[in-house]
Amino acid sequence: MISRIDLRGPLPGELRTVLPRAELDVEAALEKVRPICDDVRHRGAEAVREYTKAFDGVELRSTRVPVPEIHRALAELDPKVRDALEECVRRTRVVHRAQRRTDVTTQVVPGGTVTERWIPVGRVGLYVPGGRAVYPSSVVMNVVPAQEAGVGSLAVTSPPQAEFGGRPHPTILAACALLGVDEVYAAGGAQAVAMFAHGTAECPRADLVTGPGNVYVAAAKRLLKGVIGIDAEAGPTEIAILADGTADAVDVAADLISQAEHDVLAAAVLVTDSPELADAVETELKAQVARTKHSERITEALAGRQSGIVLVDDVEAGLTVVDAYAAEHLEIHTADAAAVAARVRNAGAIFVGRHAPVSLGDYLAGSNHVLPTGGCACHSGGLSVQSFLRGVHVVEYDRDALAAATGRVVALAEAEDLPAHGAALKARFDWEIPS
Repeated sequence: MISRIDLRGPLPGELRTVLPRAELDVEAALEKVRPICDDVRHRGAEAVREYTKAFDGVELRSTRVPVPEIHRALAELDPKVRDALEECVRRTRVVHRAQRRTDVTTQVVPGGTVTERWIPVGRVGLYVPGGRAVYPSSVVMNVVPAQEAGVGSLAVTSPPQAEFGGRPHPTILAACALLGVDEVYAAGGAQAVAMFAHGTAECPRADLVTGPGNVYVAAAKRLLKGVIGIDAEAGPTEIAILADGTADAVDVAADLISQAEHDVLAAAVLVTDSPELADAVETELKAQVARTKHSERITEALAGRQSGIVLVDDVEAGLTVVDAYAAEHLEIHTADAAAVAARVRNAGAIFVGRHAPVSLGDYLAGSNHVLPTGGCACHSGGLSVQSFLRGVHVVEYDRDALAAATGRVVALAEAEDLPAHGAALKARFDWEIPS
């Protein structure tokens, strides 16, 4: 059901090349999405609707979802689901509100200051995936940090569902209503990203697009980066678990399965120094997968080249392996798990011990579940309030502070053969700056 990689002994120099990883050929997808994005740029909403009919099998008069339908979805939402969503929103807001940065003014020299102002982007497009699963939690994870950042204009898009009259899933609409978002579009894939990037008669252009999606969404983000800001090129979900002999095989297997449930390309990786745990987890995987609803999808994900059990000599070697892997989600199931977790450098989010599974982070931990995939956690972080803010430096110098700096500015400008730079300062004074 799941393969093994034996890395006991000296670890190879290029660990990333031998570790399991989903193949996501964004470059190949680029050529497929390029004409779609160009078409949306030229023909706008008409093109979006045509691709919606071709790819999603629904014909729309407008991509914009009427506001009464959004509010009706909330009114008709299962009370238990509404209660859970409300608590998801509350916890997520508590965490993200604490991330809001304040402006800082630094006195560089007497009479000279630099203030770093944090200014929210003006308008964002938030992409919520659809397909095999429904993700109202992703509405929360996108909208809450944008709201806490102070973004003035928010629009959500999600693929239309034929069974719901060409609208996004009602639970998606209900989550939008719960958060006070009434600008929602029934559009998915590359055409949705292009809609936000270029704007249409139905949807004004946005400054930034965020949210996970399939390979075509990732390719459209790559193609249009620069036309519109992006958060990341999110790929299939990943879980890595670093565990030793103290871990519970039932917990470990259940958590691997929980992420494999997302997609046949989902990655589930166990890194352990305990062959006994590896054997027990394999046994548990077979038993638990047979009892779960999406057993075929999970079996394919676990059997894929992106999943596996990696054997190492000890937890120290395991830390080296998980840092090289740089998982979207990393669980630590070891003795003194908190101390081990504190040494991890590369992960989208770290879950410490058996009482902090990834599933908690997906919904109610308060953390954000829009996280870097494909090894990008070595250089990027998850979605946060900062994702929607721009740091702008405001420079203020008085005459004396400028005069004191001018000689050195002139020296550096001439060293770079840019004499007009220095002249711009000297022009402000009626005397020559000594050479």
